[in-house]
Amino acid sequence: MKDQNIDNLWKRDEIDSPCVKLCSIHPGERICVGCYRSMEEIGAWSSLSSEVRLEIMAELPSRASRIQKRRGGRSRIVPSLK
Repeated sequence: MKDQNIDNLWKRDEIDSPCVKLCSIHPGERICVGCYRSMEEIGAWSSLSSEVRLEIMAELPSRASRIQKRRGGRSRIVPSLK
């Protein structure tokens, strides 16, 4: 008979995380541009309860609009007509 402890040796419950490995803090909003968590939330994440993490994750999509996505390049300068 196979020992069930050996089967469970490599299994572990991972902490739910919205991290998408695009870690950069927006200087104005002070939230990550990848997952939209605040620096405080990121720092405390592993010690938060599952319930609190789920509450934060439910709120994250609404934070996306706080960060204006830059499409690259310089701002368009329209020459004046004389």
